[in-house]
Amino acid sequence: MDLDLRKLRYFAAVAELGHFGRAAGHLYIAQPVLSRQIRALERELGCALLERTTRSVQLTPAGRQLRTDVPGLLGNADAVTRRTLEVARGVQRLVIGFAPGLRVSELVRAFADARPEVDVEPTMLTWFDQAAALHDGRADVGLLRRPFDDDGLTTVSVGSEAQVVVLPAGHRLAARRQIRKSDLAGETVMNASARRTSSVEEKFELIASGRGVACLPRSVARYYARPDLVHRPVRDAERYQICLAVPATRRQRHVREFLTIAERVLAGSPPAR
Repeated sequence: MDLDLRKLRYFAAVAELGHFGRAAGHLYIAQPVLSRQIRALERELGCALLERTTRSVQLTPAGRQLRTDVPGLLGNADAVTRRTLEVARGVQRLVIGFAPGLRVSELVRAFADARPEVDVEPTMLTWFDQAAALHDGRADVGLLRRPFDDDGLTTVSVGSEAQVVVLPAGHRLAARRQIRKSDLAGETVMNASARRTSSVEEKFELIASGRGVACLPRSVARYYARPDLVHRPVRDAERYQICLAVPATRRQRHVREFLTIAERVLAGSPPAR
């Protein structure tokens, strides 16, 4: 079965906005046209993707699965188009994906000095799909924080950072200088299995409102510092490992040169705050 990328983009808009009218406006098409395209996609797949009511749109289990998968499909298609046009135009570009809290500016400067003809584009990745951007082609190389899916990737360890717990400023543990994991017994610890949030900002809003605490890399807590939250080192927690990663099939000269330069720079300057 050949999936129509246009229909997938239409579905992604409806799934994101939860409303046909708003999605149609976002896409600059008429709502009846959008409805027909989504129904056509459902017929092609042989399953319902949406449960429609007069006021809202809910995803079916199949729809939720497609919503999870479609960004990678669309990202891969966009990346293929981008790379093809760049080769046709004689343009060299390097997209560097980086996990929240990590710094790549020094790497960008060092690489630009060595290869000024290459257009370098840093892009921050979400913490739950770091490697997906490399797998689907949205990024050429990544500065990532484990854990991530490294299947098909070549990785080089370049450092580590401490784990901290982020707490509301008035929390019972906020006055301590350090915390042990046992101190968190009875706390609602928000993680990917307990509650997956769409962004770091959303997670911090939940913590500040007293919905729980979260164990995160120290660089993330520092990057998103705010007065109603505190972070404290978790003394007996494992450190987060930081890696350079690139798809094993990506063998362009400028990509390999970036890895060499990045390893040298990071050997003298840690990538985390």
